[in-house]
Amino acid sequence: MKETKSKPMQKSIAIVVHACDRYELLFKGFEYFFKKYWPMDTLVSNYYFLTEETDYKSNIFTNIKTGKGEWTHRLHTALQQIEEQYIIYMQEDMWFSEILSADTINGIVKFALDEKLKLMKLNSSEVYKTTATDTIITGLRVGVLDNEASNYLMSHQVSIWNKELLMSQLIYNEHPWRNERKGTKRLKKLNPVIYHVDLFSENGKLPINNNLSTAHSGSYVTVSVNSVLNDFVVPFINELKRSKEQVYNDYAQKLAFHYNNKYTHDGKPKPRKTWF
Repeated sequence: MKETKSKPMQKSIAIVVHACDRYELLFKGFEYFFKKYWPMDTLVSNYYFLTEETDYKSNIFTNIKTGKGEWTHRLHTALQQIEEQYIIYMQEDMWFSEILSADTINGIVKFALDEKLKLMKLNSSEVYKTTATDTIITGLRVGVLDNEASNYLMSHQVSIWNKELLMSQLIYNEHPWRNERKGTKRLKKLNPVIYHVDLFSENGKLPINNNLSTAHSGSYVTVSVNSVLNDFVVPFINELKRSKEQVYNDYAQKLAFHYNNKYTHDGKPKPRKTWF
């Protein structure tokens, strides 16, 4: 059994938060809980927050504006402006709910960069079928996906991507649902080695690998479904209400109003979710 430990190395991975302007309601909450749970002493070199035309001011994230356009076009435009060869991809409705270990993150990033991997999924999900490896990172076992037996090889959950591979899967004018569906078919045909580690419990899902008893995962929940806040947002609203800063109290009230009235984030009709 091979236990990997993080060692100092040159930073060459970035966090990319892919957002759309219609979800501006979620920006403040994402950053609030990101700051609370994500350790800043990691091997991440830069933090990018992608918007379309909205100005997003932050003391952590660099705002990249992609302009309007379809989902794949906007992400491709942003990635062309990012120097790092590897990215940790996430979206603005994925709110962290448990603290993460910097040693664990650094160990996973070091493994990804040392192995020059193409893709490593970081969220626990029953759609992935894995074969165990001998590599253990702070108690978390690294697995390799069975690409044929697994679903959603192309997904927009938290993952480490080789930027070149990700850009190759951003076919012009694909909306996010089509990109996941058709991108999965493309990746099955391409059949790259895809790694997996249970770094995050997503929406309360259980780990899928044979981890050690000492392993500890972080967690996040997706607080939005088709532009409407769901029940996962309630604990976050309650915490923001208890903040000593009035700006977060006011923000919690705004979230609660949208949640209680089932309003979309921008008050406009829900986007049409199609798979075609």
